[in-house]
Amino acid sequence: MSDTHVSPRESSPAPAPVTPRFRGVIPPVVTPFRPSGAIDHGALAALVEHLIGAGVDGVFALGSSGEAAYLSDTHREAVLTTVVGTVGGRVPVLAGCLEATAPRVSDQARIAARVGADALVATAPFYAMNDEAEIADHFRRIRSAVELPLFAYDIPLRVRVKLGAEMLVGLGREGVLTGVKDSSGDEAGFRMLVLANREAGSPLSVFTGQEVVCDAALMVGADGLVPGLANVDAEGYVRLWRAAGQQDWQAARSEQERLADLMRIARVAGHRSVDARGIGAFKAAMAHLGLLPSATMADPVQQLTEDEAAGVRAIVDRSRRPDVTP
Repeated sequence: MSDTHVSPRESSPAPAPVTPRFRGVIPPVVTPFRPSGAIDHGALAALVEHLIGAGVDGVFALGSSGEAAYLSDTHREAVLTTVVGTVGGRVPVLAGCLEATAPRVSDQARIAARVGADALVATAPFYAMNDEAEIADHFRRIRSAVELPLFAYDIPLRVRVKLGAEMLVGLGREGVLTGVKDSSGDEAGFRMLVLANREAGSPLSVFTGQEVVCDAALMVGADGLVPGLANVDAEGYVRLWRAAGQQDWQAARSEQERLADLMRIARVAGHRSVDARGIGAFKAAMAHLGLLPSATMADPVQQLTEDEAAGVRAIVDRSRRPDVTP
């Protein structure tokens, strides 16, 4: 694949439709911490093994659910090393390279490539204030720095920029982007992205990062799911994905409705920060299920109180399928 930059003004023929390499359920793995604040690499390896055993199609390390923003470069590399080593090539590993501008993202991308990641995930620039043409060049610079597939991470809640479908598909046609993780919450925009991608010959693998509308996303043509809640219930999302693949939309809807109820854990501590009430709830649920030894968050984010954790546990217990034992 050429690293030559292509001007947005230059046109190129649409490629023939391809079967996306990246498909299915790819959880954004949480980063376990010991009560002391140190990363718990043993718990991380056990979690990755659990996810693979549940049937996931890949793992995404160092994303928002992985609290990557709170980790030093050294700790990011250590987390990714543990994930890659545990996976051992069984499924693809996507590595988050979440930095403000392309030079900094590219530095993280080179580390990810050296450690053995299979693909990179990057947002639009943040803090820096760029227009769409500059954002497109941001992704071109990252792609030219490292010869790995690159996913655009569309998450305006954190970046304050919504990535346009035309730009994303155009970068896919250029060979700059391999896929998109859409965590924008814009369901209409997601559908238009899927449509535009299909019309261009499907150069992108299009994933939703929303936990509660996965059945709808798959029905309109999403290639896969990257839900943070899959850390808590990977089996549920795998069942949903497989039901959709069999066109059993009633089963997919039933599984999605159960998972949507489970996602209410993220509302228990509604007065807290986004990370505390969301990722903190995931970790509290995982600790309850025995998937983590501790619900400790990255400093300075505080884990849920005992009362809040009790509320999470109650939702987890009621959401269990009748055929699944605690």
